[in-house]
Amino acid sequence: MAQAQEFEKVLSSSDTSVAAFDEHKSAVKRIQHFLHSTPAAVPLIVLVLAIIIFGITIGGRFFSSYTLTLILQQIAIVGILGAAQTLVILTAGIDLSIGVIMVISAVIMGNCAVSYGMPAVLAVAIGLAAGAACGLLNGVLVAYMKLPPFIVTLGTWNIVMATNFIYSANETIRDTDVDTQAPLLHLFALSFKVGTAVLTLGVIATVVLVLILWYVLNHTAWGRHVYAVGDDQEAAKLSGIQTKKVLMTVYTLAGLIAAFAAWVSIGRNGSISPSAAVTDYNLQAITATVIGGISLFGGRGSILGTLFGAMIVGVVSMGLNMLGADPQWKVLLTGVLIIGAVAIDQWIRKVSA
Repeated sequence: MAQAQEFEKVLSSSDTSVAAFDEHKSAVKRIQHFLHSTPAAVPLIVLVLAIIIFGITIGGRFFSSYTLTLILQQIAIVGILGAAQTLVILTAGIDLSIGVIMVISAVIMGNCAVSYGMPAVLAVAIGLAAGAACGLLNGVLVAYMKLPPFIVTLGTWNIVMATNFIYSANETIRDTDVDTQAPLLHLFALSFKVGTAVLTLGVIATVVLVLILWYVLNHTAWGRHVYAVGDDQEAAKLSGIQTKKVLMTVYTLAGLIAAFAAWVSIGRNGSISPSAAVTDYNLQAITATVIGGISLFGGRGSILGTLFGAMIVGVVSMGLNMLGADPQWKVLLTGVLIIGAVAIDQWIRKVSA
């Protein structure tokens, strides 16, 4: 066997450890990484700060169970619509028709139960199916026709709103008629006490829905696919994800959730009014979603943040009302929160750049 060369002897005694680069992160970088890995942290911090500020300014009245109950009841519908909007925005899309899908679903439920005399259970099922069908139409146009989500849902917003007025003849179904002929439609108006607080089933339904969607998005393959499609649709497709199927299910589910919000809204409002289509429910849902830290670029955010975002708007609105401030201050602060949320999102996204 040949003897080792002199340079080989030197190599055998040399250091074989792999070079390591010890990166010392600043406090700002650590905060940035924490917020990147915990998307719901920012809206939660803002929510706590808002509660503290209004609590100090207003005093003990703001922390009363009555105030808490009122805030939760006010955000129930927006919270559900925000959950639907969150699913769409996570795929880097947007659904401008969410609000009118809710209204037409409520009108269909009311007419089927009150005007046509159908069993309330069947009326609810038809209303839910109508909402899902509207979402399915959006999904087909976005996933298979490859049309931009903004344009598609802007178009369906007009179509659904016009259909709503034509179908209903803009006639309101009265609270007493619903209560007499289809009390099931008022199910989510039922209330119960938790200590001194009075909660409605609508509030409970909102929280339960968000928790279910949080689990699905974080602990199922479908949820991971939703995030992957939003992060990079082409890369997701190359990795074997059926992107068209994911988009179809997301938009259909968003429509179904909007129809569920219709059922909750009937309990909240009592009567069923087609003219509610002109209410800015969709804008409120997008506001809650953006303030909640869901990235408009897709692929990042937690649906829990959407719930916190809705609560932030509710707390700010209630706090300003209790202070007797001009209502326009609410609009101004909401605008500031939206711009701030997008700016923070851009700052956080630099971590993954």
